[in-house]
Amino acid sequence: MQIGPWTLPHPVCAAPMAGVTDRPYRRLCKALGAAYAVSEMAASNPQLWDSVKTSRRINHEGEPDPVAVQIAGADPDMLAEAAVFNIGKGARIIDINMGCPVKKVCHVASGSALLRDEALVARILKKVVAACQPLGVPVTLKTRTGWDRSSRNAVRIARLAEDCGIAALTLHGRTRCDLYTGEAEYETIRAVRQVIRIPLIANGDINTPEKARAVLDYTGADAIMVGRAAQGRPWIFREIAHYLAHGSHLPPPTYGELRDHLLNHLEDHYSFYGEHTGVRTARKHIGWYLADLPGADVLLPAVMALESTQQQFKLLRHWLDAQPADAAAVPESPLLH
Repeated sequence: MQIGPWTLPHPVCAAPMAGVTDRPYRRLCKALGAAYAVSEMAASNPQLWDSVKTSRRINHEGEPDPVAVQIAGADPDMLAEAAVFNIGKGARIIDINMGCPVKKVCHVASGSALLRDEALVARILKKVVAACQPLGVPVTLKTRTGWDRSSRNAVRIARLAEDCGIAALTLHGRTRCDLYTGEAEYETIRAVRQVIRIPLIANGDINTPEKARAVLDYTGADAIMVGRAAQGRPWIFREIAHYLAHGSHLPPPTYGELRDHLLNHLEDHYSFYGEHTGVRTARKHIGWYLADLPGADVLLPAVMALESTQQQFKLLRHWLDAQPADAAAVPESPLLH
């Protein structure tokens, strides 16, 4: 699949997730097979660009290209300025967020709230594309099927996006009011595929290689995007890519591989966030990796109580070193429960 000048090696991508898809996580996902990974939302308000949170979100040091940065906001001029600013910081693809369903985003008429104002959507898309074109940077859009089930407008938004010069569209198979409840529906993604020529990425509840194959076949999408199912299972990208290419399954990761991936992830995570924030923000990742493994019910409370990165790392390394390195370790994503 092509996004502007970038050719993806296969159709399996990592979805942007607030508080999750930071630089260490994106680097890990790409190392484990994600063809493409999009950053957390970066603020479009210039007053926030110097904040610690935003500074981390626009730090792409050591991240393989193409670096894709997602921007969020509701003001066309501000979003265009944010796009150019992030290109200066290393972005090679700009992604516009019109899919986030959380209240604090929608309350400022951003994220999926924009789907209720198609005229504003058009102004935003045109402005950001016009700002990025001279710099040779493609603009993509991530959105949902509509505000609610009675007002699905993804087909109109998709046509609008193509007309405004959007290079690729990612569509999550839920409305804003669905949040993350129920099951994603793919009929709307299929309908969108029939009316646009730009690349289309299907998103929502893709948690196994077989599900990825079924969604691609049913929707006709060019690629799929995995979000929550990769939490604690970053190797899912290579598993899906292998299955799509060969129709067979890779062997599950062993405890030895889990040890290497988790400890390498933690080292990168601690280096990125520092001591105080690093030990705290690592807890959710550790929980996702280990939650369903035998003995985790005893290990995790002890890990979560630790207040230093050194103690956290040491305890996990000791526990993982005690496991049979060649035995299969397949922690399941919380999404599957």
